[in-house]
Amino acid sequence: MPPKQALALLLQEKAKRVGRRKLFGYFPDEGRFRRELYPKHMEFFRAGATYRERCFMAANRIGKTEGAGGYETVLHLTGLYPDWWQGRRFLLPVKWWAAGKTNETTRDIVQAKLFGDISYPDGKKSFSGTALVPGEAIGKITWKQGVQDLVDTVQVKHVSGGWSKLGLKSYQQGRGAFEGTEQDGIWLDEEPPIEIYGECLIRTATTNGIVYTTFTPLEGMSEMAFSFLPHGMPKNA
Repeated sequence: MPPKQALALLLQEKAKRVGRRKLFGYFPDEGRFRRELYPKHMEFFRAGATYRERCFMAANRIGKTEGAGGYETVLHLTGLYPDWWQGRRFLLPVKWWAAGKTNETTRDIVQAKLFGDISYPDGKKSFSGTALVPGEAIGKITWKQGVQDLVDTVQVKHVSGGWSKLGLKSYQQGRGAFEGTEQDGIWLDEEPPIEIYGECLIRTATTNGIVYTTFTPLEGMSEMAFSFLPHGMPKNA
């Protein structure tokens, strides 16, 4: 093989491997994306060591979905906590849910941020592995019936040697879809109906699990939004 062609193949393989390890590029010590430039993210993460319930309420396009909710979710699923991490830690594989407003937004935002684009290696539907979950950590996938290309559950390799299990849900499925099984943690992307949030708290009660939500208050000062403000719901509301 000519040297230039061999070099091109090596560079292509390097880019592929780097692309499948996106998680490790977040919040570095130095550089234009260094941790000190994200004090609110760091505060959100640290609070997880103390509080079962958290909310990252912020404007659009500031990194609350991928850089806060998605990033933390992948750390818990994989156990790949960075040295600087001061938030909650799970030493063994976990059972987790992630949810969005609709089946389509769960697929196009939450699922895409976690796993990347769908690919067909060897003709079998899978993920590119170029998003937050490292490609080599993606295990068995089951697909949701009736919704094209939406995951039902995914196994994610944990550093302890076992497999975490992530289930994807949407608020449009209704409160009943959030009943039943206990979970170690739940990430809710975008503001959930208050009754669904209540079910999520019940699901994590016996495990001493955590629930965190990332949203822009597009519904205004709703009961959900007020519940995370310092003084809560106004008395005359």
